[in-house]
Amino acid sequence: MKASELTYVHRYLPPNGDDPRTLLLLHGTGGDENDLVHLGQMLAPDAGLLSPRGNVLENGAARFFRRLAEGVFDIEDLHARTKDLVAFVDASAAQYGFDPAKVVAVGFSNGANIAGSMLLSSPRVLSGAVLFRPMVPFVPEEPVSLEGRRVYIGAAENDPIVSRRHPERLAEMLRVLGADVTLNWQPAGHALTRADVTSAYDWLEAGRETTA
Repeated sequence: MKASELTYVHRYLPPNGDDPRTLLLLHGTGGDENDLVHLGQMLAPDAGLLSPRGNVLENGAARFFRRLAEGVFDIEDLHARTKDLVAFVDASAAQYGFDPAKVVAVGFSNGANIAGSMLLSSPRVLSGAVLFRPMVPFVPEEPVSLEGRRVYIGAAENDPIVSRRHPERLAEMLRVLGADVTLNWQPAGHALTRADVTSAYDWLEAGRETTA
């Protein structure tokens, strides 16, 4: 993919300071490229931000991949869309000049699920990830190495969409593959809370030397 072939509607905000990281902001169902920009600014005020809009429409709501039903993913489409997103990140790095080795995904719900898919299929593209309310995207047929990758999973005890077993299983899977995983539970529902943001901010700050 050429640098000019940026196949997602998106926003890019360059870093404000000396933080060399770029946050890849991945919205939930019905969001767009503006949804998580403020969140990204709260999580890493000096980092660059790359925020694409999902290319799939479900009853008019933007998503990053198709699903067959609530919680039932179209795995073939997930794999194809994950490859597209990886190519977009590579092209964006060339276009905007950020370091492709220092990209940290921040995903919510559907966005967290495709970020998890990126980790499991193309781990080289992410140095880490913040996954809010994720499910297990798929189980890889061949093991990948996630050594050196830090992953934060923000789960909720009263989430009506994501059952408790999903973040627990995802955390265990990523740990087996070598990732350094923090699983944080909040007394909340599917929506993010101030405590979610504070906890993820602290985690990102603690690992800044690792990912930066």
